[in-house]
Amino acid sequence: MTEIPAAINDGAAVFGEPWEAQAFAMVLMLHERGIFTWQEWADALTAQIARAQRDGDPDRGDTYYEHWLHALESLVANKGVSSRAELDRYRDAWDHAADRTPHGQPIELRTGDFS
Repeated sequence: MTEIPAAINDGAAVFGEPWEAQAFAMVLMLHERGIFTWQEWADALTAQIARAQRDGDPDRGDTYYEHWLHALESLVANKGVSSRAELDRYRDAWDHAADRTPHGQPIELRTGDFS
């Protein structure tokens, strides 16, 4: 079993948004499936945070899971699990789906969202 990283606080996960928990869970699942080692993940996240800080991220903690997501995307593309183009395609489709979805309603990805 994977050792749970520091996103656990007295037994309760601390996430500001549902997508943060999902990004966290994806990292754990891909690690458990052997897609990358924990060291590879730590290196990717460290590099992403360093890049963001060089680009002016004030490192107040509110962008931490954005770094998780960007590191995950980079690692998945570098490992050949998906391509950068495919990741971008799905991100754009989800953005389109979110834009057409009324506030408070579940966002559903449809074929037309990929146009």
